[in-house]
Amino acid sequence: MKSRTSAGRTIAAVTFILVSLGAMQALQAEQGSSGQIKAEETKPEETKPEETKPEETKRIVAGETDFLKHCADCHGKTRLGGVGPALLPSNLSRTRKKAAIDVIKNGRALTQMPAFSQLLDDQQIKVVADYIYRPANVKPEWGKAQIERSRITHFSNESLSSTPVFKADMQNLFIVVETGDHHATLLDGDKFEPIHRFKTRYAVHGGPKYSPDGRFVYFASRDGWISKFDIYNLKTVSEVRAGINTRNAAISFDGKTIAVGNYLPNNIVLLDAEDLSLVKVIDARNDQGNSSRVSAVYTAPTRGSFVAAMKDFTEIWEIPYAPGKGQFKPRKVKTRDYLDDFFFNQDYSLVIGASRPANSQGRQKNLTGKVISLDTGKLVADIDISGMPHLGSGITWDYQGREVLASPNLSKGEVSIIDMQSWQTVKRLKTDGPGFFMRSHEGSRYAWVDVFFGPNKDKIHVIDKNTLEIVKTLQPVPGKTAAHIEYTKDGKFALLSIWDMDGAVIVYDAETLKEVKRLPMVKPSGKYNVYNKTHYERGTSH
Repeated sequence: MKSRTSAGRTIAAVTFILVSLGAMQALQAEQGSSGQIKAEETKPEETKPEETKPEETKRIVAGETDFLKHCADCHGKTRLGGVGPALLPSNLSRTRKKAAIDVIKNGRALTQMPAFSQLLDDQQIKVVADYIYRPANVKPEWGKAQIERSRITHFSNESLSSTPVFKADMQNLFIVVETGDHHATLLDGDKFEPIHRFKTRYAVHGGPKYSPDGRFVYFASRDGWISKFDIYNLKTVSEVRAGINTRNAAISFDGKTIAVGNYLPNNIVLLDAEDLSLVKVIDARNDQGNSSRVSAVYTAPTRGSFVAAMKDFTEIWEIPYAPGKGQFKPRKVKTRDYLDDFFFNQDYSLVIGASRPANSQGRQKNLTGKVISLDTGKLVADIDISGMPHLGSGITWDYQGREVLASPNLSKGEVSIIDMQSWQTVKRLKTDGPGFFMRSHEGSRYAWVDVFFGPNKDKIHVIDKNTLEIVKTLQPVPGKTAAHIEYTKDGKFALLSIWDMDGAVIVYDAETLKEVKRLPMVKPSGKYNVYNKTHYERGTSH
């Protein structure tokens, strides 16, 4: 097993995914009966509303009136959020309007969202839903002043004990994100027993990030809230709202800085990891003055920098965080094509990503695999991979003396296995449908891949890494989605999620593939082991 100090000699399979319920619903909604995902057109986040006819104006006014009367106390008069989440088109892009209407009418179980069916009739509810899906008349702003004002300190550092208030192997703990009711559970990875369950912000996604010593964990919510939780003391110690629509967050290898990638506003926000105070706001704007949403931000340990993916222009940004000249000043690496969903090679000199042609006008189609030099932006190699490869969920292992990467595919039932020296395809392994997550561990001979989309979503395949064959297909709960494996520190057990309100985390013996234990959970979207994440275990994402 490779240590954190040798992270530069490992692959960082970086997750460019949204593990929130809304993101999964959106992808599933775009499938046909075959599980195939349709092309998605990139759209601007917030635009000025078009001119409207008199009758439409009346509907808008009626929707706004009912919103201000019934919704603004929780969601804010300008829809930027408060106790409840922000209600702007960009924040709702992963939620179908039909689902939003149902929530307004019937409320949301286990949350503070009440039902309005007794106060508003069906037509009024529809008009309110139309209103929240309409772009704001004034473009929402969230800058330095708003960020600084939003910061909350729940507990001072001086009030916190440096000794854990419970006994366990602190490196073999899991954080389980339960998206069903916006909670997280701290799980003992030896006993497989919950230690503590606590409330999170609404719609946490992108994967929590641990401090280097594993004591603190940082969560990012879709509404831009960054929360710092002290595992030793079982307390949320500080929070700050870094944006309106946030994609994910990353922590520097030295544990001193948090980087937050935002869709709205188009920027990267840097925070001090100690108290979440603002360090810098970096506008995502190229030399031509064009602005871009930030798809994701990652840490590159061996380079002492963050790497940011841009959605709306063909650049990758590298932001050094190591002290010295050039700290926090972006280096803009121009690329030939748009790059989405990528990870890095051993020394972080190469980016392996799914590419959208620059002339595709932002449409996610004709995706191909590209290997790009992070230093020059030049193409190193093309990868023979089609459909919608989910390279950000890819993993690596050694096969016949050479390192290979394996990637699931969002639009077709196959796993692509690529030689990382020649960049040739070793094998296309057929599966029972499109997949989302793929995981393994240095200590295990198996790799797991789900069948997240389509009629076989309740199945998960187990692949022998030596033969590159599927050796077993599990169906833990017929009819319920099975996804997202995470191993224990030593690789002896694999934990699987049942993505359902009446869900569970199922523990498997990683050698015999037999079920060991089943823990009830409320839609557990992801599980994150402290050791594997802080030591950059190459069978998982970071």
